[in-house]
Amino acid sequence: MFVDKVKVYVKGGDGGNGMVAYRREKYVPDGGPAGGDGGKGASVVFEVEEGLRTLMDFRYQRHFKAPRGEHGRSKSQHGKNSPDMVVKVPPGTTVLDDQTGQVIADLTEHGQRAVIAKGGRGGRGNTRFATPVNPAPEIAENGEPGQERDVVLELKVLADVGLVGFPSVGKSTLLSVVSAAKPKIADYHFTTITPNLGVVETEDHRSFVMADLPGLIEGAHQGVGLGHQFLRHIERTRVIVHMIDMSALEGRDPYEDYLKINEELKQYNMRLLERPQLIVANKMDMPDSEENLKNFKEKMEDDVEIFPISTVTRQGLRDLLLTIADKIETTPEFPLYDEEEKESTRVVYKHEKKELPFVISRDDSGTFVISGAEIERLTKMTDFTHDESIRRFSRTLRHMGVDDALRERGAKDGDLVRLLKFEFEFIE
Repeated sequence: MFVDKVKVYVKGGDGGNGMVAYRREKYVPDGGPAGGDGGKGASVVFEVEEGLRTLMDFRYQRHFKAPRGEHGRSKSQHGKNSPDMVVKVPPGTTVLDDQTGQVIADLTEHGQRAVIAKGGRGGRGNTRFATPVNPAPEIAENGEPGQERDVVLELKVLADVGLVGFPSVGKSTLLSVVSAAKPKIADYHFTTITPNLGVVETEDHRSFVMADLPGLIEGAHQGVGLGHQFLRHIERTRVIVHMIDMSALEGRDPYEDYLKINEELKQYNMRLLERPQLIVANKMDMPDSEENLKNFKEKMEDDVEIFPISTVTRQGLRDLLLTIADKIETTPEFPLYDEEEKESTRVVYKHEKKELPFVISRDDSGTFVISGAEIERLTKMTDFTHDESIRRFSRTLRHMGVDDALRERGAKDGDLVRLLKFEFEFIE
């Protein structure tokens, strides 16, 4: 097992802006308000799709920006809400906030959903602000900005395909050629002492995880050599690719190698032989390989398919990978987690701490700088093109305690204050 990681950017859709509009009514001198609310922005939602096995798709698309809501309309019409953006992830995906490292969701079961970036609510239109004192207000809100964050997706990956065979038959080389894995490769036995895994993508854009498992020797089922350490990993693969060195450069007989490996699998667990096994004749670029393959086929049953390949010249790799992908699709899945692991795979949603509504600091020029998620959200939702909206914004800041906090920090009449892109003077 290994953990595949990928970092992506997600942003919920902004809410639609509320509208300032009027209707003419008898006995209302300036006309009644008629501006509708904006629609809600779409959220980015991750949903588990059991057919997915890897995070390969996220390597091609790393930005997910949900659409905004529709702006409010006249005649008090509400803007349309945008439907959520649903992003499919494989089972076992853990989503973490890249900045804090906090777990946002642990997605394990098919169909399970989690909101990763919330869409903003729609801004209120001027209909919402009408009062008996002010029946035709020139106030409307901009839509709330959608939540945006960088997240890291982690997937505990189990191999779909296990490469078996004697040491030095070319398993590590095959994995390095068909995936981005970089296993250690050399001309001596037991180069691989722990499984190397890589994500393989076929030309028709199917993907699977292939494991280069440690070389097997006689007596492995009894713990000889790497023994059970190897066989534990092969237990949960769905397809076995049995690689044979058809060049016989090591002085071994290819057919005898084939029988010995299968005997070890059988002795360890009879059910391993029930899984699809593809026989791969490697090193077909060597001088004696064709003759050895001919002799090998004569000893095998007629209906056994053998894939001649060369990891050096890449002969036969395309057909092999497509056949592996076909076999995976028709082979039942084995449990993703051991029983003891299941307890640690429950769904987790960790709530974020509530931040302070605002923070006041000073920059190098002495300007007071106001920041904070809540106050910045309020600023972005304020329509500064209407004087009435600006006055309402000032009252809200005063109510939040911004004026008093500035005084405590030593602000005096005429000092500059900055909030996002806006600068204004502090007035006592």
